[in-house]
Amino acid sequence: MTGTEEKLVRSIGRWTLAGLVLNGIIGSGVYGLPSVIGAKLGDRAWIAWVIAAVAVGVVVACFAEVASRFGKAGGQYLYARVAFGPYLGMQMGWMTYLVRLTSVATNVNLLTIYLAEFVPAAGTGFGPAVVASVFLASLAWLNVRGLKQATGAANFLIVAKIVPLVAFAVVGLALTLGRGPATVESVVAPLGLKTWVEAVLLLFFAYGGFESAMLPLGEAKRPERDAPFALFVGLAGVAGIYLSVQIVSTLALPDLAGHQRPLADAARSLVGPGGATFMTLGAVLSLVGWGLGTMILTPRLTYSMAEHGDLPAAFGSVHPRFRTPAFSIVACAFFSLLLTLSGSFLQNLTIAAVSRLFTYALVCLSLPVLRARDGKDPDLPAARFRLPFGTGLAVLGVLFSLTLATRMTVREAVILAVVVAAGTVAYFFRRKR
Repeated sequence: MTGTEEKLVRSIGRWTLAGLVLNGIIGSGVYGLPSVIGAKLGDRAWIAWVIAAVAVGVVVACFAEVASRFGKAGGQYLYARVAFGPYLGMQMGWMTYLVRLTSVATNVNLLTIYLAEFVPAAGTGFGPAVVASVFLASLAWLNVRGLKQATGAANFLIVAKIVPLVAFAVVGLALTLGRGPATVESVVAPLGLKTWVEAVLLLFFAYGGFESAMLPLGEAKRPERDAPFALFVGLAGVAGIYLSVQIVSTLALPDLAGHQRPLADAARSLVGPGGATFMTLGAVLSLVGWGLGTMILTPRLTYSMAEHGDLPAAFGSVHPRFRTPAFSIVACAFFSLLLTLSGSFLQNLTIAAVSRLFTYALVCLSLPVLRARDGKDPDLPAARFRLPFGTGLAVLGVLFSLTLATRMTVREAVILAVVVAAGTVAYFFRRKR
């Protein structure tokens, strides 16, 4: 056997893969967005979380079928390359890498905000740069050391991040609903479609990240069977947590829009300073766990691109002792640091959300394209999971994604255009080479 499987070790089981999906989704969004969405929609913010969950569910279902065809590293880059050829495959790879790097930057931005609750210096002066540098260097070092050690730490942190959120949701609902009606800040004026679309666009970021767990399928034990299971289990769990968190935050903080750390402030309002400390610690662990999981997953994308000749061979090199894509890991940490230091939480978040929409649309579109080749292409693996009404849902997923993408700003459009142009230049340089 050649390629990815020859170099990398298949050590990721079904529940570890589901944990990576969960870890890929739950990051900065749940700790930073309740106040942002509350500012837009007031006490109707929870509705936007439901709408976003349904929309993302359509995309996840399409991912489940497409992923069930493949057992190698690369995720959506590999899917687009097989479905549409090397040019769109390379564009998908570059766009996905932008999503992953800006997502890391977003989470590190928020990590410094929450860490300042314990260490005020972390949020002022050179504090954010020091925190980001030490954090990303530590993640890179742990991941270079080996996948088993990194996934073991990630599994522990997944539990550590879920426990505070579940406790916040359960205890918070009991306290807020049990104390009677609260005075909640509401948006009185009718809300236009533009406001709802903008809110759902931001929530696509909060629900996004599931696709990153498909990147290391070259190291999964039974990737074609376990990928659909992991995707559906992860999204279902996250949707319940997110909805509860928004409701509790809204009921606990009538002026929710004015809080930079909404979950910590809501916990302080409900149970005192101890609650704020508990949720702040949960936020820090959540963001550390998300960062560790992403540092496991993202380098497998550039590793796969190098395997197919779409990036320099160095990105496909494997450490001789630890058998990990060391160069790709270090590169991911370095580029993430640059984005963290050059942009704010909201700036990096919106770039990640918008660029993610195009990758989702292309994967949804690949579903009917791959189905049309069934039985005609002997090199195309059969799908282990077949989505009912798959073609219709794929079209719906494309429409969801492109509709939300119309809300991008000029700044975001320019950044995406630069990425596409760079991918095009790289593609023609590769062909010439």
